[in-house]
Amino acid sequence: MKRTYIWAALAALGLMTAITAINWRSKHVSPQDPPQTAAAGHADGHIPLTDEQMAAARIEVAPVATFQLKEHFLAPGTIVPDADRIGRVAVRVLATVTELRKRVGDQVERDEVVAVLESRELSDAKSEYLAARLTNELQQTLSARYKMLWESRSYPENEYLKSRLTAQDARIRLDSARQKLLALGLNDAEIQQLPDLPIEEFRKQSLRAPISGRIAERRVDLGALVGREGQESELFVIVNLDKVWIDLAISPNDLGKVVEGAEVNVTAGPDGPSDIAKIIFVSPLIDKDTRAARVIASLENKKFGWRPGMFVTAEVPVASRGAVLAVPKAALQTVDGAPTLFVRQGHDFAARKVQLGREDDQLQEIVAGVSAGEIIAVSNTFTLKAELGKSEAEH
Repeated sequence: MKRTYIWAALAALGLMTAITAINWRSKHVSPQDPPQTAAAGHADGHIPLTDEQMAAARIEVAPVATFQLKEHFLAPGTIVPDADRIGRVAVRVLATVTELRKRVGDQVERDEVVAVLESRELSDAKSEYLAARLTNELQQTLSARYKMLWESRSYPENEYLKSRLTAQDARIRLDSARQKLLALGLNDAEIQQLPDLPIEEFRKQSLRAPISGRIAERRVDLGALVGREGQESELFVIVNLDKVWIDLAISPNDLGKVVEGAEVNVTAGPDGPSDIAKIIFVSPLIDKDTRAARVIASLENKKFGWRPGMFVTAEVPVASRGAVLAVPKAALQTVDGAPTLFVRQGHDFAARKVQLGREDDQLQEIVAGVSAGEIIAVSNTFTLKAELGKSEAEH
């Protein structure tokens, strides 16, 4: 009997111990606490993500690397004609305009006749040339004949020397008459044709286009008197717009960043054309009125979409300062007011704050926060930011 009471007392003591343990756990463990999952890692800035989940979210990764930043600044400019592609049709004699074969806007080819003049001065110069030409031919013939006679001892040496001097003088007069015609605007071919030219054509002069292009200005009318002091001397202005210049105004602070030969991106407003031009001249002088330096860029204009007078904006590249550690701008997100990259660590992405430096249109320099070679998310990083924010809100 006594042993039976002892076993009963021990059983009762064990039951009371078990009940006490259950009550203690019920006070210290909440039945709503969820089991520990992978999502619990968000609280410390880590986002678990498998390769399959990355592919589904279209998140791409790439290593942090060094790049050459393509920095630039904006500069205003104006389209102007290429100064090497402007031709002026001018007169060099007192004359009357008898024909105008081209109008403003017409296309012309080099050496094409654009106008015809009549000039008494030109007629006299042509006659003088032909007379000098005939005289020279005669004197050269006589000098050659007298030389043969002198060599055969049948002609005095003094007379031969006189004939040679006269022949040399005739040649000089011919050359002078020819140079006068060239100065008055005739070319070699026209001078060669003078002996066969009818006498009534002597007073006429054909003015030819010095370059191919379009007539931009016509400054005289039919019958106008030109060439005299105080009268018009330029008949036409021809412009070739196959290439144009961009006249840029660069501030002194930016002038040191510009180098000749650099390519600039040129745009003419949001709906205007855009193209690449090449800097061909950087002025060393600062304009005293505008306090800006003149920089000229050359631009191909085969489709004639760029017209002189248009206002443009040029993205002028800054001279390179060496490669830097940089990431695509799409990789960056702002978390808690700080620029942040998502670094791949195993099967997680860790949100890491970084310090930024210089930038260009595509890349952002990273001064501190990541090292070269670390793998980061470079696309759809807003998905990672949203997941991080959602998890922190839940916690």
